[in-house]
Amino acid sequence: MTRTRQLRSLGSVIVAGLLSAGASPAFAQGGNSACGDLPSHAVLRAALSAAQSAPNGGFGLEMWASVVNRDGVVCAVAFTGGNRGDQWPGSRVISAQKANTANAFSLPGLSLSTANLYSAVQPGGSLFGLQESNPVNTLVAYGGNPGNYGRPNDPMVGERIGGVNVFGGGLALYNASGALVGAIGVSGDSSCADHNIAWRTRHALNLDHVPGGVSGDAARPDNIVYDITPQAGQMPGVSFKGWGHPECSAAATAIAAGLPTVP
Repeated sequence: MTRTRQLRSLGSVIVAGLLSAGASPAFAQGGNSACGDLPSHAVLRAALSAAQSAPNGGFGLEMWASVVNRDGVVCAVAFTGGNRGDQWPGSRVISAQKANTANAFSLPGLSLSTANLYSAVQPGGSLFGLQESNPVNTLVAYGGNPGNYGRPNDPMVGERIGGVNVFGGGLALYNASGALVGAIGVSGDSSCADHNIAWRTRHALNLDHVPGGVSGDAARPDNIVYDITPQAGQMPGVSFKGWGHPECSAAATAIAAGLPTVP
């Protein structure tokens, strides 16, 4: 069985197992119809944990993930560790920012991952200043009981988080009918590893029916692009296509090139 089929099969096993164990419906948030096309907390956590455990080219750290619907409402927040302190605390809100960004700047026919936005927002880039355009709602981000962070009743759930994040880890979600239903954001490791983990999580959830993107790879339309050429006096350099992201490690770059293809 190929790696792609293994991951898809793993996603199916996760969902089926949770349902048989009496978990909340895989694509329903406590009766919230606004999140009906998106994974529950239990399913998101299981898929994220499986993706985090695979080689990702980062440090192997525990992760946060958030999912938003098409209106930018947070539908689920989850982490992979034993408790909320096992992941970088700051990555909870970053994961939600990434989800909001991928949703806010993707369309039914064109998906932009957060990794695709890195070069365009640099000084002189075509989208310079974008990262300042939709600030995080701090009351939503930091309100409520911290003991509930990353749980089914995370205070962000049901609220609009806002925020724009322009490095790897955010991906739009497209269902089996090709409809854009929201986005996922993953944070907790290097930005390149975050992208790889988010990609595998989306794949396991069968929400990767991506219609098109800017990567230049039809099989991975919104994949991270590594085409930045160093240039004297600039950090990190110039992206040939304008959608490039800095490399984090040779391993992460190689893994990205072999991520599961879209259906």
